Amino acid sequence: MADLRSADVERYLQLKSHDVTRQTLQHTVARLRSFLRYGYDRNEIRSCLYTMIDTPRTYRGELPPRAPDWRLVQELLGSVDRSSRAGWRDYAILHLMAHYGLRPSEVVTLRLDSIDSSAGVLHVEQRKTRSPLVLPLAAATLSVLRLYLCYGRPNTCHQELFLRARSPAGALKPAAVTNIFEKRARLSGLPLHGYSAYCLRHAFAMRLLRRGVGVKAIGDLLGHRSLESTCQYLRLDVDMLREVALPVPTVERTGRL
Repeated sequence: MADLRSADVERYLQLKSHDVTRQTLQHTVARLRSFLRYGYDRNEIRSCLYTMIDTPRTYRGELPPRAPDWRLVQELLGSVDRSSRAGWRDYAILHLMAHYGLRPSEVVTLRLDSIDSSAGVLHVEQRKTRSPLVLPLAAATLSVLRLYLCYGRPNTCHQELFLRARSPAGALKPAAVTNIFEKRARLSGLPLHGYSAYCLRHAFAMRLLRRGVGVKAIGDLLGHRSLESTCQYLRLDVDMLREVALPVPTVERTGRL
């Protein structure tokens, strides 16, 4: 590593840029910069290469969210094998993400007292906006959570709703929720390659939009602070865009130059 040069780093990032989006490349650069700085601080890299990397510029709304068809989401949920504790846990997690649009970071912060069955609500702590969110609990969701607590959750003193399947029991990390989605998507055999766990959140928003729910109401359910974040889903509703598209003007041929 001592002979590593800036040209080597640039060549790696150039090759990487062919396979990923600019947003993903931005995260790659951040991790690479931390690694190079660590190597420099330990005198394993001679030059301070971490200062020579440019972060790729990204633009808000550059890429619309990817949302699978709701029928595909239902097939994914139905494919989860619930013959084990882990199966019940994974099913309950994916159900909440699909039917309530929860982020992985919000799923892992849920606690036993987040479920208020008497009031019929679910209390969610939003890590991104640092604000509480109270969502109505549908009867079907309440049933899923009760079955999970009965057959999927181990009897432990931990107060987190979702725990690790392997001992020692403990709270999940957001990355674990991402891994759960990827595992269940792979086992399902469904065409979900390239989708992330956030696609369930996007599918939830699109389902509401196509049902005629207003953008403001959808934003409230998703916990968005501004309508700009919610309006990105309008770009995915092709049928709605087709209705408001302007006709293409025709050109009459006059025979003159």
